[in-house]
Amino acid sequence: MLLFLALWMIWSLTAWATSRYEPERAAIQFVVLASAFAAMVMAVAIPGAFAERALPFVLAYLTVQVGRPFFLTLALRGHPRRAVTSRILLWSSIGALPWLAGGLVPALRAPCWTLALAWDYLGLALGWPLPGRAAVRTAGWAVTGEHLAERYQQFFLIALGETILVIGLTFSGGQFTAAQAGAFAVSFLTTALLWRIYFHRAGHLLTEAIAAARSPGLLGESATWTHLVIVAGVLLTGVGYELVITHPFGRTESGWPVFIMGGPALFLAARARFEYEIFGRVSRSRLVGVVLLIGLAPVALRLPPMVALTVSAVVLTGIAVADAVRARGRPVEQPASPF
Repeated sequence: MLLFLALWMIWSLTAWATSRYEPERAAIQFVVLASAFAAMVMAVAIPGAFAERALPFVLAYLTVQVGRPFFLTLALRGHPRRAVTSRILLWSSIGALPWLAGGLVPALRAPCWTLALAWDYLGLALGWPLPGRAAVRTAGWAVTGEHLAERYQQFFLIALGETILVIGLTFSGGQFTAAQAGAFAVSFLTTALLWRIYFHRAGHLLTEAIAAARSPGLLGESATWTHLVIVAGVLLTGVGYELVITHPFGRTESGWPVFIMGGPALFLAARARFEYEIFGRVSRSRLVGVVLLIGLAPVALRLPPMVALTVSAVVLTGIAVADAVRARGRPVEQPASPF
């Protein structure tokens, strides 16, 4: 969770910066390339981020979190939006202390990094307030809706691709039994259903909704937090795939339903919120799906992992079918965001 939230922070602030500032400027293009390189260093360091690669992970993260606002504060001299980067620089510099402490002292790693991430996310949520100066929350920013929407949809697709990678690697490392082949197929079907449910109607209209909203920044900020939970649900589900493919008809351990059924439930709950952001309403099928998955989680402890995942897939299939039936013969619904 810590590593995911760190990567999300890098991605999110990069998306907002390139939606707020002119992307054709050389300074912004340099920031994007430098952020991409630092993110790749973080990705390489992730397998050992809580061990021997902790310091490279932290330094790459701080290169973006501290180095980016520092560079932009200098490069945007005279720009009317320069004040925001100086605020972020101050907040990130303070947060760098527990990041470095955790990178240098293994015993303090988890608590220090938790504190550092809480500080970084508090700044993002509150608008990096300073004594005597009002906050500058992203909700009030003028942003490019199309660009911002594409960035979050890309992150969602990357997460789906990661689950497919997990499915393939886990299956290829097994014994290719009929049970594992079945788990492989159900896992892929579940991923396809997550993709279908996300993009049905609302997923295709985020760009238009931001463009039409009275407060594009407010909708964009809300969608940021919603997509964080959506992606977290996808990643939890991916962990469930690995457990099911490895032990398709073994004993379901106490924590496994959190991934096998809790992951899809978390995704559906956030997707319901996403639907409200776009249309100002929520489909009943999504709420029913969340209740069913949470209610059946205790039952999953008495079922083989393969059966529990199949139940999750059946619930998702029901939602996808309900979406298709409701949309048949009707014109495409236009966004009506309450923001």
